[in-house]
Order: sequence, then C-alpha cells, then structure tokens
Amino acid sequence: MKQEHTQFYEDVITALQSNSMAIFAGAGLSKSAGFVDWKGLLRSIATDLGLDIDKEYDLISIAQYNVNKIGGRSVINQKIIKEFNEDVDLTKNHQILARLPINTYWTTNYDNLIERSLKDAKRIADVKHSVSQLNIMKPRRDAIVYKMHGDIDLPNEAVITKDDYEAYFVDKLPFVNALSGDLVAKLFLFIGFSFSDPNLDYILSRVRIQMRTAQRHHWYFVKKIAIGDPGIYSNEDLVYHKAKQDHFITDLKRFKLQPVFIDTYPEITTILKEIEDTFKKQTVFISGSAEVYGAWSTNKAQEFIHKLSSRLIREGYRIINGFGWGVGSAVINGALEEIYRRPEKYSDDLLIVKPFPQFATGTKTLVQLWDDYRRDILTYAGVAVYIFGNKLNPENPNREIVNALGVKKEYDIADEFGIVHIPVKGTGYMSEELSNLIAENNFNANIDSELHKRYVSLSTKTEPDEIIDNILAILKELNK
Repeated sequence: MKQEHTQFYEDVITALQSNSMAIFAGAGLSKSAGFVDWKGLLRSIATDLGLDIDKEYDLISIAQYNVNKIGGRSVINQKIIKEFNEDVDLTKNHQILARLPINTYWTTNYDNLIERSLKDAKRIADVKHSVSQLNIMKPRRDAIVYKMHGDIDLPNEAVITKDDYEAYFVDKLPFVNALSGDLVAKLFLFIGFSFSDPNLDYILSRVRIQMRTAQRHHWYFVKKIAIGDPGIYSNEDLVYHKAKQDHFITDLKRFKLQPVFIDTYPEITTILKEIEDTFKKQTVFISGSAEVYGAWSTNKAQEFIHKLSSRLIREGYRIINGFGWGVGSAVINGALEEIYRRPEKYSDDLLIVKPFPQFATGTKTLVQLWDDYRRDILTYAGVAVYIFGNKLNPENPNREIVNALGVKKEYDIADEFGIVHIPVKGTGYMSEELSNLIAENNFNANIDSELHKRYVSLSTKTEPDEIIDNILAILKELNK
C-alpha cells in the first residue's frame, strides 16, 4: 500500500465495516471487459455527421445531432443494443466489488456486468433502471443496483441525448433524490467515471449547497498524466495537460471529491484486491470439531472456545463457523454473549453460522455438498483458526478417536484461497498436525519477524488465556 493511499484505505475499510459503502461506476469500469466508452459508442454516428469524435467533448450533443438528422433515435437505440449486448467475461474489478459487503451500486452504464457479478458472488441484486421500480423491493435482496441512465433491455429509455438530459430532472426526479440521499449517508468510490456527466454535476452541486460544511467526502481514481497518453507526445504537452488535470482535481474538491492517484489503470485492480484482503483479515473462520478434548477437560475446552469467540467479537472481528461438533455451540454462545452485552456497539452481522448439511439430497453426494459448502463459507474469511479437530472413526466399532479430515480439507481450501492459517497446537489432534505442517514451512515464509515470533509463541502455549492472547496478537499484526 502506498503511503499516499493510507487515508483512502482507512475510510473504505471503516465504511465496509459499518455497511455504509457505495460504488459509482462509469464507462471505464466496463471498458476493460470489452465494452465501448461513450466515444466508442458514438464514433460511427459522429463520422456520419461529418465530425471527428476524437476532437469532440460534448458527446451529448453528438447524440442529439443524430436524432435531429434522422428525426428519431432508432440508430442510437440499435447502436446501444449492438455494443452492449455482447457476452463478455466479468472483469476482476467487477468480481472484487461484488464480493465486498457493498449493498449500494450506482452506475450510468447500460450493461449488466454489475448484476452478473453479484449473481456470480451468490448475491441477490435488486436492479432499478426506471422510476416505477424504485418503490418495489425485491425479496431477500442484499444489493441495490441503480442504473440511472437506463438498461440495455430498454434502449429507447436510455439517457443519452440532450432531450433525455433536459427532461431528466422531471422524468427521473426520484433517482436524483435517491442519489442525493446516498451521497449524504454513504461513502462513495467513483470508478471508471470522468465526471463529465451533467446529471451528476447537478446532483453533486445540490448536495454541496444543501450540506455546506457538513458535506461528507468521497473518493475517485485518477491516473497521473504521462507522456504516451492520448494527445500527450512531448514535454510541452505534458506540462499543459498536467496543469489542466490539476485544475480539474481542485475543482472537484468543491464537492469533497478526493483523488486516489494511480500510475496505470491495472493498479486499480491491485488496490481493490488489497482492500478485499484487508477487510477479509478481520473475518475469522473457526475450524474444528471435538468428540473428545484430550488433555483438556470438557469445561476447560468449552470455556476456552467461548472466551476466544467473545474476545474476537470484542476486538471487532467477524466470526464464521460451520457449527462443528463439540465446538460450534461454544463459538455461538461466546459471540452472542458479547453481542448482547453491547448491542449498541456490536451487531448480529459479526457472527455468521452456516451449519453443514447432514444428509444428501438431489444429484450431489454428501461429500460433494460439504466441499461446496466449505468453499462457500471460506470465501468470506481472511483468517482461519484451527482448534482440536477429532472425531469418532465411523468404520471402527470400538469408537476409535481419529483426527478429523474435514478440518484438513478446510485447511487445504483456505490455503487455495490465500487465507492465513492460525492452528492452535495446544488443543491437539488435527490442529497440532496442522501447526507442525506450517512450522515446517517456517510459519508462512513471507511473514515478518514480529509475526514469526507470535507464531512460535502460540505453538508453545497450552493455557487458554495465553493461547487467546497470542491469537489476538497475531491478528493485530496481520491487520497493521
């Protein structure tokens, strides 16, 4: 993470934690998927008008000139259908944004990439592209996608011409009000947006005037000007365009829009991935099962699990648990005790419990269902804590205790996903086996010396309070 991005990261992580993050996506977000931007959409239309699209900045007028020339918008409608109806792959940026706990997406794009990415992330999107949809709530939705300029399926209603923009604040006033409210209540990240849209300019101005000194700030990505960019071929060009960009950035600060400077556009993906990784490191998956607790008494073991869960909540971490036998109840009890103790500070969202299916139905075997389930719940986590990990051998009539292979499978999937492992050796069984395994790899080869000390210390602890203190110390180091 660049030092200049520190405040940006802090703001975004805080907004994600408080469920107050919003995205505003422009054409640049979809361009990397293969869709055209505004100039690309109107290029042939401008040529037909005898104009050079690369010399034009008032693209709304270009669209209007076409309507004026042919007496309707059939050409533009067909152009929208042709350009945005391609079956393209989702971009990494779309996928990351869909996986993050963001429930508000605004866009001026006509394509369906945001909706598709949310569906791919197993989220239910409530799409609003017309005023009539705004007062209807889709059941079980967990994200709203406001398509303020319309949708590919209704090209005749797409906002693109002067006529459309002039009528917007009459015909689409509820969208204006909804966006104004979100700009006041949420932290926005503008991505792929040029800020040349008059609708947004008006809305930002209205919020600025109404809120005055109480207006909240937002963030947007801006690429630093460099030789080789379109129209910049010399140092003279660079100086001119750099001055122009500086004035543009200063002007946007009137609306409390803060720049996130990047050197290249692929850097956006790197930044979004760092945000996702940072946020996920505050979500802990507790893996484990226990038919017996070995050297630990039942009371001592369950008190340890209870206290671990409670301390994690108290320190602001989210917990995910698959309700493992002999472990799950204590995890839930410890988390809920802390949540109910301070309901004004902690919410139920800090505890995610996903019990495993107990028998197979349909076409998949129980083993396949468990594998799918593990992969699903582990997508939420950035850290996995392993405790105990044993079960009765179902093939042994003498009720032999064996290490739980399910915990090892969770380790393998977590490893595949890049999740940080924290096995608690002192609880024995599969957790001890996993601790020995990562010790052979020097407790994760790429960790710094302080974190390495924490891992070594944890591997020697057998008392509950010392183990919990070491786990929290590791988490603190990971989240620096």
